[in-house]
Amino acid sequence: MPDARIALATYAAAPDLAPDDRLLRAALENLHVRAEPAVWSSPDADWSAFDAVVIRSCWDYHRAFDAFTAWLARLDSHAIPVWNRIPLLRWNADKRYLLDLARRGVPTIPTIVIPRGDGRRVGSIASAEGWSKIVVKPAVSASGYETHALAAPFDDAIDTIARVASKCDVLVQPFAPEVSRDGELSLVFLDGGFSHSARKRAAPGEFRVQVEHGGTVEPAVVSSDVIEQARRAIAALDEVPVYARVDGILRDGALLLMELELIEPNLFLGLEESAAERLATIVVERLA
Repeated sequence: MPDARIALATYAAAPDLAPDDRLLRAALENLHVRAEPAVWSSPDADWSAFDAVVIRSCWDYHRAFDAFTAWLARLDSHAIPVWNRIPLLRWNADKRYLLDLARRGVPTIPTIVIPRGDGRRVGSIASAEGWSKIVVKPAVSASGYETHALAAPFDDAIDTIARVASKCDVLVQPFAPEVSRDGELSLVFLDGGFSHSARKRAAPGEFRVQVEHGGTVEPAVVSSDVIEQARRAIAALDEVPVYARVDGILRDGALLLMELELIEPNLFLGLEESAAERLATIVVERLA
C-alpha cells in the first residue's frame, strides 16, 4: 500500500528505534511507506492515525504487563492491523506457551510452572525431577529479567526463589550446559520461511546470552536438518507469523526449543543482506 503510515512500536529507552529496527524503517521507506517510531507506553501517541502497527523493540513490556495488554486491547478495539497479530502476542507473552508447544509435539526444554507465592516448593520439585542445577524465571519476562541459575542444595537459594515467586508465577527448568559451552542458536523466520541464523554467547561467568548481560551475537550456519526442526515450532502455530525467532540448543543433533519469540525479538537483520528488505516487503504485502 503506497503512502501507508506504519508505526514501529518501540519503548521509551529507544525512542528512535533499536539499530535493527532502523534497517526495517529504511527498507519500508524505500517501498514508499512512512515508517515512524512510536513508544508503546506514550500517552501522546495517536495509534488511530496509523494504517498498521509492527511490534518491535517493546523491551520493557514485562515490567508493565497490565499496561501492555491494555494497550493491545486498545489497538484491537480500533481494528488497527498489528503484527504479529494480537492473539499470537497474548499467547506468546506467558511462557506457558512452551507447555502448549510440547503438547503439540515440539521438542522443548522441560518446564514446570510454579504458582505465585509457592516458591518454597521449587527445591523439592527440582530434586524430584533429578535436576541438580536449574533455571528459575518469571512466566512473563524478557531480556533475562529475574532469571537465575541455581545449584543444589536449593535451600541456599530459597530467598531468591521466594522473591521471584512472590511477584508472579515462575518457570523452573533444568540448566542446559550447552548454552554456556556452545551458545544458543537463534533461527529467524519471516512469513514462515527461514531467513538467517545467529549464535548468542554468554559472557565469561554468565549464563544469560542477552546483550544486556554482556552476551554477544555472531552469524551462524545451520544445517537444513536443524532448519526443518526449527520450522516445526512455526508449523505448530495457529497462524503464520510475520516474524519469529526460534531459540534453542542442539543436543545429540536434536534442536531443543528454549524460546519461541513472537513479540519483540531482535531479528538480527544486520547479519543477513536483504533481510530487512524482505521483512518490509512482507509487511507491505499484508497491508494490501
